[in-house]
Amino acid sequence: MALVLGSLLLLGLCGNTFSGGQPSSTDAPKAWNYELPATNYETQDSHKAGPIGILFELVHIFLYVVQPRDFPEDTLRKVIQKAFGPKINYDEPETVLLGLKIAYYEAGIILCSLLGLLFIILMPLVGYFFCMCRCCNKCGGEMHQRQKENGPFLRKCFAISLLVICIIISTGIFYGFVANHQVRTRIKRSRKLADSNFKDLRTLLNETPEQIKYILAQYNTTKDKAFLDLNSINSVLGGGILDRLRPNIIPVLDEIKSMATAIKETKEALENMNSTLKSLHQQSTQLSSSLTSVKTSLRGSLNDPLCSVRPTSETCNSIRLSLNQLNSNPELRQLPLVDAELNNVNNVLRTDLDGLVQKDYQSLNDIPDRVQSQTTSVVAGIKRVLNSIGSDINNVTQRLPIQDILSEFSGYLNNTESYMQRHLPTWEEYDSYWWLGGLVICSLLTLIVIFYYLGLLCGMCGYDRHATPTTRGCVSNTGGIFLMVGVGLSFLFCWILMIIVVLTFFVGANVEKMICEPYVSKELFRVLDTPRLLNEDWEYYLSGKLFNKSKIKLTFEQVYSDCKNNRGTYGTLHLENSFNISERLNINEHTESISNELENLKVNFNIFLLGAAGRKNLQDFAACGIDRMNYDTYLAQTGKSPAGVNLLSFAYDLEAKANPLPPGNLRNSLKRDAQTIKTIHQQRVLPIEQSLSTVYQSVKILQRTSNGLLEKVTRILTSLDFAQSFITNNISSVIIEETRKYGRTIIGYFEHYLRWIEFSIREKVASCKPVATALDTAVDVFLCSYVIDPLNLFWFGIGKATVFLLPALIFAVKLAKYYRRMDSEDVYDDVETIPMKNMENGNNGYHKDHLYGIHNPVMTSPAQH
Repeated sequence: MALVLGSLLLLGLCGNTFSGGQPSSTDAPKAWNYELPATNYETQDSHKAGPIGILFELVHIFLYVVQPRDFPEDTLRKVIQKAFGPKINYDEPETVLLGLKIAYYEAGIILCSLLGLLFIILMPLVGYFFCMCRCCNKCGGEMHQRQKENGPFLRKCFAISLLVICIIISTGIFYGFVANHQVRTRIKRSRKLADSNFKDLRTLLNETPEQIKYILAQYNTTKDKAFLDLNSINSVLGGGILDRLRPNIIPVLDEIKSMATAIKETKEALENMNSTLKSLHQQSTQLSSSLTSVKTSLRGSLNDPLCSVRPTSETCNSIRLSLNQLNSNPELRQLPLVDAELNNVNNVLRTDLDGLVQKDYQSLNDIPDRVQSQTTSVVAGIKRVLNSIGSDINNVTQRLPIQDILSEFSGYLNNTESYMQRHLPTWEEYDSYWWLGGLVICSLLTLIVIFYYLGLLCGMCGYDRHATPTTRGCVSNTGGIFLMVGVGLSFLFCWILMIIVVLTFFVGANVEKMICEPYVSKELFRVLDTPRLLNEDWEYYLSGKLFNKSKIKLTFEQVYSDCKNNRGTYGTLHLENSFNISERLNINEHTESISNELENLKVNFNIFLLGAAGRKNLQDFAACGIDRMNYDTYLAQTGKSPAGVNLLSFAYDLEAKANPLPPGNLRNSLKRDAQTIKTIHQQRVLPIEQSLSTVYQSVKILQRTSNGLLEKVTRILTSLDFAQSFITNNISSVIIEETRKYGRTIIGYFEHYLRWIEFSIREKVASCKPVATALDTAVDVFLCSYVIDPLNLFWFGIGKATVFLLPALIFAVKLAKYYRRMDSEDVYDDVETIPMKNMENGNNGYHKDHLYGIHNPVMTSPAQH
């Protein structure tokens, strides 16, 4: 592994490395989550070019137009096979065909390069002959300008065309300056970028031992959780068993407890009712005696002589007729007592039904404590097994090859870092030479285009349309000279510039198409992953290098992708082929040891609900007779008045009748009897009414309890039989199921922990993301973004400027004639007509000192003057 990681790092940072992908991994269990501490890396995952990226993209589009064909994977495979194979025979048909395929793929680049070479060859020759021709007063070298009717139009067209071309050349120069500056600034950033990558790689080396320590530390957390459950076996296992029994037992016991409460309430109601009935009999007798006495007194008072005299006699007769109402209710003394029912209920209460129910409650609540007392030895055995698992896990993690391999990788890292430290200053020095050369090239082009701009500026500003070619001003003449200087510099240097453009284009375009683009699309990895490509004896190079088993499918693309996705080194490089963590941890073996100890976990309970005495007690209560009592009779009497009339109303009425009577014995005796009746109501009737209310309440309680009493008891006994049957038939299976559930919980902690260890070692520990990042930094960032992109932009800008120098110099030569001061010019005697015959003969010139004629126009050349 160290060899592969070292190779990735060395080759990556030097621009010659490989990488790969990621198989799917098993997700960590969700029951109890562990998580390795996050590792923060400094180097960014991606590089952003910024606003200048638009220019780089423009160059990429141009290269796509030049080279639109797909990456030639098959051709590159054959080239690599030829390179790694025996000595190449270039005369072989296969080699020739391979060369043709390469030429076909490179057709666009080759064609552009050939055009550049043609430019390089022809421009010096054209410049030489142009110079010689000009020296011989040919090719526009003669300082004489023929005047044409469309001369002003041509001058304007030449000037505008040259201006547009100069602007285009200026944009190319701008691209060149920007690219040159980018190379310098980005190379300066390379040191910081390299340091960042090395820091991340050292973080990988330093964090791996800490991650393994963290994994081991989590075993103590898992063991503490298991020990907590083992120490709390009474609440965990016992509570689980109790929770399974409660739904079938507690409702029955609650009903029996309610029935026990009802029996006590029945006894209290019967006692209250019986004592109240006895008191009621006595009170009714006393009321009857009191009413008889007051009636006798009233009859004696009504025998007064005044009762025979009108109108007193009418009052007396009225009172005498109402005396029959002063009677007590004789049925109150006939209400039967409830002694028999009370005795039956007292006999029922001789058995403490509530105590029996409480014992059953206590039997259930004692289950957790009984579980703990019966499992002490088994819990101790499980703890011993768990402690031994911890030592086994420690031994396995100590034998992991990751740390040893990373230690070896540390050597490769140190060598690479020292190599970078030694050579980076050299690269920076070369970069300064390149920057200086690029600056000279861009400055030279700038100088040429400045001459063109100055020529246009002076020419257009100094041009006088009224001046003849021989009388043009100094400014205009200077503009023409500037244009010709620009033409001379163009001929002198453009072919040299094109040499630089062709060389940089050929290198930059091929690197972009053969390395940068296929690296991003991973086509380069697929080529490297071709079976038996790098070594004809190995089907897969990496698996042959790592395990000497080339049949194992371990590819550069998979390794790179896995590292890019932050996968662990173990899973990335398929180290299970040399150290199988699953077999070493052997989850089933460890959990089987715990299971074996849990097999000894035996818990026994004997629970008998209520017992025979309790059942008989319920049956006796159902037969106590309260359901056969005639409650309607009692309720009917409690609704009646104790006396035949409302004594208080009777007394007030008697007083009202006595008040109109004349003072005397009759009046006084009647008032005295009225007061006696009030006293009887207060002392006799009100207590009887209170007793009747007590009887009513007791009857209602008994009526409510006795309503469906037999059915209630029968239902309770049926439920009790069902609960007891459930306990008898299912208690063993409940204990077994809860014991297994408890065992699965304990085992689950360690299964989850062991699977997390396997998952973490396979997917998380020693994540090789910094290696993939270093590779991206070396190839995608440093080579492609820092070097090739500016290089391509440089040749693109300089090449555009150089190519447009050709039309620029043509228009500059044409335009210079209109700005420079001529030695001779065309002169006419009659400027309105020019004989076509003489024009065709070429005699269209005049000496500058010739006087214009006033008759027939005659053309005179300077030689005829």
